[in-house]
Amino acid sequence: MLPQRIINYIADLLPLNCELCGLALDEQHNGFCFVCRDRFLPIPRCQCCGLPCVAETLLCGECLVTPPPWRRLYCVGDYQQPLSTYVHHLKYEGQFWHTSKLVDLLIPNIDAPAEVVTSVPLHWRRQWRRGFNQSELLAASLAKQLGCEYRPLFRRTRATKQQKGLSRSERQVNLNGAFRLLKEENSYRHVAIVDDVVTTGSTVQHLCKLLLDSGVKSVDIYCICRTPDVVT
Repeated sequence: MLPQRIINYIADLLPLNCELCGLALDEQHNGFCFVCRDRFLPIPRCQCCGLPCVAETLLCGECLVTPPPWRRLYCVGDYQQPLSTYVHHLKYEGQFWHTSKLVDLLIPNIDAPAEVVTSVPLHWRRQWRRGFNQSELLAASLAKQLGCEYRPLFRRTRATKQQKGLSRSERQVNLNGAFRLLKEENSYRHVAIVDDVVTTGSTVQHLCKLLLDSGVKSVDIYCICRTPDVVT
């Protein structure tokens, strides 16, 4: 990860026009003009699973029948343009300066921050090839802005196939035994797990179970994109 002074230097070189439409920016821009910022406004969702609904609801029909192990999921939007483009640039092209932009879009949606924020871990080989863990970047930045603690709580114990392209059942099997807690007992009551994109929720379900079994009372999910059960 580059030092903050280099990140700030790069940010100073960026144009003072909206990245989406090219209009001039105001002081509180973070890359988008006041018109384009409306493209990231929240839509009605189930507060539990985070999927779109006709109206904002605490629990959708699916969550009433099969509730996920977490308490609430917070997201910016679906995995579609322009949001998906920024996630892709961060995750696959190493454009780490988009981290603060994505975090600034998520922060206003979090009304009850957890006491500690953690992230979905990468296997060390994948992190070595990529050079960073995008979920860790997002989690550390989120924790700093929310005024809470960031702490790595998980380790990936074996390399798995990429979840992309796998069905829901294949994703569950692929992750069996893939994670462990760094500390078997937790004194935390409220933990948030950060991931860039949540699709079937297989990964965060495994991590939630580890936390709840270790004594954590409540788990939330913070993600940039919550997309329906399709391959992303």
